[in-house]
Amino acid sequence: MLPEEKKGIQKWAEDDRPREKLRLKGVMSLSDAELLTIIIRNGTKNNSAFEIAQEILWMSKNNLMELGKLSLRDLMKIKGMGMTKSIIIIAALELGRRRHSSDVLQKPVVAGSASVANWLQTRFQDLNHEIFAVVFLNRGNRITHFEIISSGGLTGTVADPRIILKIALEEEAVSLILCHNHPSGNLKPSRADEELTLKIREAAKFFDIRVLDHLIVSSEGYFSFADEGLL
Repeated sequence: MLPEEKKGIQKWAEDDRPREKLRLKGVMSLSDAELLTIIIRNGTKNNSAFEIAQEILWMSKNNLMELGKLSLRDLMKIKGMGMTKSIIIIAALELGRRRHSSDVLQKPVVAGSASVANWLQTRFQDLNHEIFAVVFLNRGNRITHFEIISSGGLTGTVADPRIILKIALEEEAVSLILCHNHPSGNLKPSRADEELTLKIREAAKFFDIRVLDHLIVSSEGYFSFADEGLL
Protein backbone atom coordinates (compact mmCIF):
# COMPACT_ATOMS: atom_id res chain seq x y z
CA MET A 1 0.00 0.00 0.00
CA LEU A 2 1.24 3.49 -0.80
CA PRO A 3 2.08 5.75 2.13
CA GLU A 4 -0.64 8.22 3.09
CA GLU A 5 1.31 11.23 1.94
CA LYS A 6 1.83 9.74 -1.54
CA LYS A 7 -1.85 8.88 -1.90
CA GLY A 8 -2.85 12.34 -0.75
CA ILE A 9 -0.54 14.29 -3.04
CA GLN A 10 -1.29 12.07 -6.02
CA LYS A 11 -4.94 13.09 -5.72
CA TRP A 12 -4.01 16.75 -6.13
CA ALA A 13 -4.16 18.37 -9.54
CA GLU A 14 -0.72 17.90 -11.10
CA ASP A 15 0.10 21.61 -11.18
CA ASP A 16 -0.87 21.94 -7.50
CA ARG A 17 1.64 19.38 -6.26
CA PRO A 18 4.47 21.40 -4.66
CA ARG A 19 7.32 20.17 -6.87
CA GLU A 20 5.28 20.33 -10.07
CA LYS A 21 3.89 23.70 -9.07
CA LEU A 22 7.43 25.04 -8.59
CA ARG A 23 8.51 23.65 -11.96
CA LEU A 24 5.48 24.96 -13.85
CA LYS A 25 4.70 28.21 -12.06
CA GLY A 26 7.97 29.18 -10.34
CA VAL A 27 9.06 29.22 -6.72
CA MET A 28 7.17 32.45 -5.94
CA SER A 29 3.86 30.67 -6.47
CA LEU A 30 4.38 28.34 -3.50
CA SER A 31 3.08 28.94 0.01
CA ASP A 32 5.34 28.60 3.03
CA ALA A 33 3.80 25.20 3.76
CA GLU A 34 4.43 24.03 0.19
CA LEU A 35 8.07 25.12 0.33
CA LEU A 36 8.53 23.24 3.59
CA THR A 37 6.82 20.20 2.03
CA ILE A 38 9.50 20.09 -0.66
CA ILE A 39 12.25 20.27 1.96
CA ILE A 40 10.63 17.58 4.13
CA ARG A 41 10.11 15.46 1.02
CA ASN A 42 8.43 12.40 2.57
CA GLY A 43 5.69 12.04 5.13
CA THR A 44 4.77 9.09 7.30
CA LYS A 45 2.07 6.44 7.21
CA ASN A 46 -0.21 8.72 9.21
CA ASN A 47 0.82 12.24 8.15
CA SER A 48 1.67 13.64 4.74
CA ALA A 49 4.71 15.85 4.23
CA PHE A 50 2.30 18.77 3.75
CA GLU A 51 0.60 18.07 7.08
CA ILE A 52 3.97 17.91 8.82
CA ALA A 53 4.88 21.24 7.21
CA GLN A 54 1.66 22.77 8.51
CA GLU A 55 2.46 21.47 12.00
CA ILE A 56 5.88 23.12 11.87
CA LEU A 57 4.32 26.43 10.83
CA TRP A 58 1.73 26.11 13.59
CA MET A 59 4.54 25.60 16.12
CA SER A 60 6.20 28.78 14.82
CA LYS A 61 2.90 30.73 14.91
CA ASN A 62 2.90 30.95 11.09
CA ASN A 63 5.77 33.42 11.42
CA LEU A 64 9.00 32.74 9.52
CA MET A 65 10.97 34.78 12.02
CA GLU A 66 9.77 32.44 14.76
CA LEU A 67 10.49 29.45 12.52
CA GLY A 68 14.12 30.52 12.40
CA LYS A 69 14.30 30.30 16.19
CA LEU A 70 13.23 26.66 16.39
CA SER A 71 15.97 24.33 17.56
CA LEU A 72 16.78 20.85 16.39
CA ARG A 73 15.08 19.52 19.50
CA ASP A 74 11.95 21.61 18.84
CA LEU A 75 11.58 20.22 15.32
CA MET A 76 12.12 16.65 16.43
CA LYS A 77 9.14 16.92 18.79
CA ILE A 78 6.85 16.94 15.75
CA LYS A 79 5.60 13.54 14.65
CA GLY A 80 7.28 12.58 11.40
CA MET A 81 10.26 14.87 11.95
CA GLY A 82 13.29 12.71 12.69
CA MET A 83 16.89 13.80 13.08
CA THR A 84 17.63 13.91 9.34
CA LYS A 85 14.62 16.00 8.31
CA SER A 86 15.14 18.37 11.22
CA ILE A 87 18.81 18.87 10.34
CA ILE A 88 17.88 19.60 6.71
CA ILE A 89 15.47 22.34 7.80
CA ILE A 90 18.00 23.85 10.24
CA ALA A 91 20.61 23.87 7.44
CA ALA A 92 18.17 25.47 4.95
CA LEU A 93 17.32 28.21 7.44
CA GLU A 94 21.00 28.89 8.09
CA LEU A 95 21.73 29.17 4.36
CA GLY A 96 18.94 31.73 4.01
CA ARG A 97 20.26 33.63 7.01
CA ARG A 98 23.80 33.70 5.62
CA ARG A 99 22.62 34.77 2.17
CA HIS A 100 20.62 37.62 3.66
CA SER A 101 23.52 38.73 5.84
CA SER A 102 26.34 38.37 3.33
CA ASP A 103 26.23 41.93 1.97
CA VAL A 104 28.63 43.52 4.45
CA LEU A 105 31.31 40.92 3.78
CA GLN A 106 30.94 41.56 0.05
CA LYS A 107 31.59 45.25 0.47
CA PRO A 108 35.26 46.11 0.17
CA VAL A 109 35.35 48.96 2.69
CA VAL A 110 33.64 49.53 6.04
CA ALA A 111 32.54 53.16 6.14
CA GLY A 112 30.60 53.19 9.42
CA SER A 113 28.99 51.25 12.21
CA ALA A 114 25.53 50.87 10.63
CA SER A 115 26.45 48.45 7.85
CA VAL A 116 28.27 46.05 10.16
CA ALA A 117 25.60 46.35 12.87
CA ASN A 118 22.76 45.61 10.43
CA TRP A 119 24.61 42.53 9.20
CA LEU A 120 25.18 41.34 12.76
CA GLN A 121 21.49 41.78 13.60
CA THR A 122 20.57 39.50 10.73
CA ARG A 123 23.28 36.99 11.58
CA PHE A 124 22.43 36.76 15.29
CA GLN A 125 18.68 37.50 15.32
CA ASP A 126 17.54 33.95 16.08
CA LEU A 127 20.02 33.23 18.87
CA ASN A 128 18.93 32.97 22.50
CA HIS A 129 22.50 33.04 23.82
CA GLU A 130 25.35 35.52 23.55
CA ILE A 131 27.97 35.35 20.80
CA PHE A 132 31.21 37.34 20.81
CA ALA A 133 32.77 37.88 17.38
CA VAL A 134 35.39 40.06 15.72
CA VAL A 135 35.62 41.67 12.29
CA PHE A 136 39.25 41.97 11.14
CA LEU A 137 40.25 44.74 8.74
CA ASN A 138 43.36 45.71 6.78
CA ARG A 139 44.95 49.14 6.37
CA GLY A 140 42.29 50.29 3.90
CA ASN A 141 39.40 49.34 6.23
CA ARG A 142 38.67 46.35 4.04
CA ILE A 143 37.25 43.30 5.80
CA THR A 144 39.67 40.40 5.60
CA HIS A 145 38.13 38.01 8.11
CA PHE A 146 35.19 37.46 10.47
CA GLU A 147 35.31 34.98 13.32
CA ILE A 148 33.12 33.97 16.25
CA ILE A 149 35.43 33.97 19.27
CA SER A 150 33.13 32.51 21.89
CA SER A 151 29.58 31.36 22.46
CA GLY A 152 28.15 31.85 25.90
CA GLY A 153 25.03 31.30 27.95
CA LEU A 154 21.79 33.22 28.17
CA THR A 155 23.34 36.15 30.03
CA GLY A 156 26.93 36.45 28.86
CA THR A 157 30.02 35.19 27.11
CA VAL A 158 33.76 35.51 27.67
CA ALA A 159 36.27 36.66 25.05
CA ASP A 160 39.98 36.04 25.56
CA PRO A 161 42.06 38.99 24.24
CA ARG A 162 44.97 36.61 23.55
CA ILE A 163 42.88 34.58 21.10
CA ILE A 164 41.63 37.72 19.37
CA LEU A 165 45.12 39.16 18.95
CA LYS A 166 46.54 35.82 17.81
CA ILE A 167 43.97 35.71 15.00
CA ALA A 168 44.59 39.38 14.19
CA LEU A 169 48.30 38.72 13.74
CA GLU A 170 47.64 35.63 11.63
CA GLU A 171 45.26 37.62 9.42
CA GLU A 172 47.67 40.59 9.31
CA ALA A 173 44.84 42.85 10.48
CA VAL A 174 45.58 46.44 11.45
CA SER A 175 42.19 47.14 13.04
CA LEU A 176 39.30 45.32 14.70
CA ILE A 177 35.59 45.71 15.29
CA LEU A 178 34.42 43.83 18.37
CA CYS A 179 30.86 42.51 18.23
CA HIS A 180 28.39 40.74 20.47
CA ASN A 181 24.65 40.31 20.85
CA HIS A 182 22.24 40.85 23.73
CA PRO A 183 19.39 38.33 23.33
CA SER A 184 17.44 40.15 26.07
CA GLY A 185 16.98 43.13 23.72
CA ASN A 186 18.70 45.52 26.12
CA LEU A 187 21.33 47.53 24.27
CA LYS A 188 22.97 49.16 27.27
CA PRO A 189 26.57 47.91 27.68
CA SER A 190 27.34 46.27 31.00
CA ARG A 191 30.31 47.20 33.15
CA ALA A 192 31.90 43.92 32.01
CA ASP A 193 31.40 44.95 28.36
CA GLU A 194 33.15 48.26 28.99
CA GLU A 195 36.04 46.66 30.88
CA LEU A 196 36.57 43.99 28.22
CA THR A 197 36.57 46.62 25.46
CA LEU A 198 39.25 48.68 27.21
CA LYS A 199 41.29 45.57 28.00
CA ILE A 200 41.33 44.47 24.34
CA ARG A 201 41.98 48.02 23.12
CA GLU A 202 44.99 48.45 25.41
CA ALA A 203 46.40 45.01 24.58
CA ALA A 204 46.01 45.65 20.84
CA LYS A 205 48.04 48.85 21.08
CA PHE A 206 51.19 46.81 21.79
CA PHE A 207 50.84 45.36 18.28
CA ASP A 208 49.84 48.64 16.60
CA ILE A 209 46.34 47.27 16.08
CA ARG A 210 43.37 49.61 16.56
CA VAL A 211 39.99 48.70 18.00
CA LEU A 212 37.68 50.79 15.82
CA ASP A 213 34.42 49.91 17.55
CA HIS A 214 32.54 47.53 19.78
CA LEU A 215 29.02 46.84 18.53
CA ILE A 216 26.22 45.42 20.65
CA VAL A 217 23.21 44.25 18.66
CA SER A 218 19.76 43.02 19.58
CA SER A 219 16.31 42.83 18.02
CA GLU A 220 15.83 46.43 19.16
CA GLY A 221 18.76 47.89 17.22
CA TYR A 222 22.44 48.39 18.00
CA PHE A 223 24.83 50.25 20.27
CA SER A 224 28.18 51.54 19.00
CA PHE A 225 30.95 52.32 21.48
CA ALA A 226 32.61 54.54 18.86
CA ASP A 227 29.44 56.48 18.04
CA GLU A 228 28.81 57.05 21.74
CA GLY A 229 32.37 58.30 22.34
CA LEU A 230 33.39 55.34 24.52
CA LEU A 231 36.50 54.45 22.48
